[in-house]
Amino acid sequence: MPKMKTKTAARKRFKITKTGKIIRGHQYGRHLKTKKTKKRLRRQKEPATLTGKAAKTIKRMLPYG
Repeated sequence: MPKMKTKTAARKRFKITKTGKIIRGHQYGRHLKTKKTKKRLRRQKEPATLTGKAAKTIKRMLPYG
């Protein structure tokens, strides 16, 4: 059976930590920042972790996960 190809869209958006958790960025942080509160923008800088069914799906898209 051939090697499984990585889904490039998933590779750009997600990272797998050493322990196997999946890290993602937050949405709505690219533009129109003047109307958003400073607290909201600070929270969006920090990465978030995926859990449950979504994490399982993404791990399938990334063969090294």
